[in-house]
Amino acid sequence: MIDNAPIHLNPQGTPVSDNFGDVYFSNDDGLLESNYVFFTQNNIAERLLNGNAPFVIAETGFGTGLNFLNTWAQFNTIAKTEQTLHFISFEKFPIDKKALSQIHARWPQLKELTDQLVQKYPINLTGCHRLEFLNGRVILDLWFGDVHDSLAQMPYHANGWVDAWYLDGFAPSKNPQMWQQSLFNAMANLAKEHCTFATFTAAGDVRRGLIKAGFDVKKHKGYGKKREMLVGKFASITPKHNQTLYLPRITQQIKKIAIIGGGIAAANMAVALAKKRVPFTIYCKDPAPAMGASHNQQGALYPHIQVDFSNSSEFFAHGFYYARRLYDELNLAGFSFDHSWCGVLLQAVKPSKMEFQQNFLTKNQWPKALIHPLTAEQSTKISGVETPYSGLFIPDGGWINPPSLVKALFAYAQSLQAFECHFNSPVTDLIKQNELWQLKINSHLTEPYSQVIIACAEHSNTFHQSNNVPLVPVRGQVSHIKSTPASTTLKTVLCHKGYFTPHYQGQHCMGATFNKGDADTALRASDDEKNLEQFQSFYQSSHFATELNNIESAKAGIRCTVIDHLPLAGQLIDAAAYNVSFAPIKKGQYHSFLSYKPTTKGLYLLTALGARGLCSAPLLAELISCELTGHPLPVSKRVADAVHPARFNFRNLKKEH
Repeated sequence: MIDNAPIHLNPQGTPVSDNFGDVYFSNDDGLLESNYVFFTQNNIAERLLNGNAPFVIAETGFGTGLNFLNTWAQFNTIAKTEQTLHFISFEKFPIDKKALSQIHARWPQLKELTDQLVQKYPINLTGCHRLEFLNGRVILDLWFGDVHDSLAQMPYHANGWVDAWYLDGFAPSKNPQMWQQSLFNAMANLAKEHCTFATFTAAGDVRRGLIKAGFDVKKHKGYGKKREMLVGKFASITPKHNQTLYLPRITQQIKKIAIIGGGIAAANMAVALAKKRVPFTIYCKDPAPAMGASHNQQGALYPHIQVDFSNSSEFFAHGFYYARRLYDELNLAGFSFDHSWCGVLLQAVKPSKMEFQQNFLTKNQWPKALIHPLTAEQSTKISGVETPYSGLFIPDGGWINPPSLVKALFAYAQSLQAFECHFNSPVTDLIKQNELWQLKINSHLTEPYSQVIIACAEHSNTFHQSNNVPLVPVRGQVSHIKSTPASTTLKTVLCHKGYFTPHYQGQHCMGATFNKGDADTALRASDDEKNLEQFQSFYQSSHFATELNNIESAKAGIRCTVIDHLPLAGQLIDAAAYNVSFAPIKKGQYHSFLSYKPTTKGLYLLTALGARGLCSAPLLAELISCELTGHPLPVSKRVADAVHPARFNFRNLKKEH
């Protein structure tokens, strides 16, 4: 967990860092300073006018966000409609949202932009926060944490990501820990050909460090009273990358993409591709969207958080907030869906859960804005019903009606870019012809596609190219119980061993059962009984639960999982070619690999979302869309590797060692 920045205002009203004893921007005019030092000296305006690809700027020290806001404002004036601005910024001590809003008030001319930034501004959670504006035309990646740690976790390839560096932050004399050779080397590793940089400082150590990293450096007139500053460009491309070779990401030209599926995964994939203006078509075996696992009446939205800041916890925490930002964006755009951000209460209903929560509190690795403890008395007050348990509360969580969400996502994607949806279209085979893919549907072949994204849950391994993907179906039945006057006072989602939602359309959702390896969706009266017995065993002393006994309906669905409970998002692996190329792993060697030439090139998986597709699907879809289109990835390297489908192929080779 990272701390928010302690700051105060000096007599001129400029924010000053208590940690570093330095101002965040010039006392004279911070906006003019930002524009002169960074935007102008990197020649951003001309480069935006002459370019079509995403323009990527990286910055050390987000601070008040002034450099981003100025660049965004200039981009709105200059850029062509097809241009995309991707801004990456690193911040060790983020300013909290309330203070940020107060600081932004000194630039009324930026109010339209500052309001949007503050609305989406994240909590002090370590890692990469992807914020999107203008329907994805402006992307801000905020990496919270030490810049050296963040740069080490930012995935990059040999061609680099960055067109221009804003080398900002507190002065080298105030913050020498940042201005290290490792920073300048990382700037070079991430630089594209002809990448430029600008920085307010002219310190000799900085100039020498940049030159050593491979930048051509020259002095230039500084802003205001500052005599000199440094500018320059990257002299040559570095072949360095930090990709994990046995988790391959092979890029190829996009012509048109097919998405197989009609649920939460496919709908989010449609939005992610539509934002990047990529042509695609949807194929779904059902007569309408959201008829599989996404058909539940109410699904809880909250992250699966572990005691430690693990790969899994990092992914789900960031996936949760990315999902919330997207779903809020849907509502603001007029694509409404039934939901309530009422919070989720994880209750310590048995000793093992109490022990977990005690360990959670002892280690204290998570921001309280994400999750914080409640006593039994506080739980009763927040939930609106009498409950005898303490718990952990996730205030930004809640419940969603998945079918209405899926329809809203498809409608939103359609508003961004027109696409075709083919329902009643079961895909039975994938045929490769001349490096393109055709889908076999009812003995007919579709038009050719350059890529195919398989996003059809437990059916994702029914093709011969994917039949070795180790998916595990888990049957779950949710019971719908009639609400009572006492139960309608419930204000939050309750999670015990299962979950219980606030009333919706006169019912509560209660469940769910868990039958591993069972793919039967027929309703079972015995499962309704199990759900009710489990709920009443935990809340038998609570008044709101005593009269709940009328189960009016139920739904059964299949959670698609894998053994490590993380999803699969990325390129489908050709197991035979993989085993040949990466055979040295069997000898404990992680080098001297042969070239990997898969027959599955162009095939992608988005599946194994388990019971948390509402939380994980948006960020996973964005990850795949970035991999396809050449944008910087929205997650850390360790998260990207953790969800890669090839991880099981790697583990199988490693076992042979």
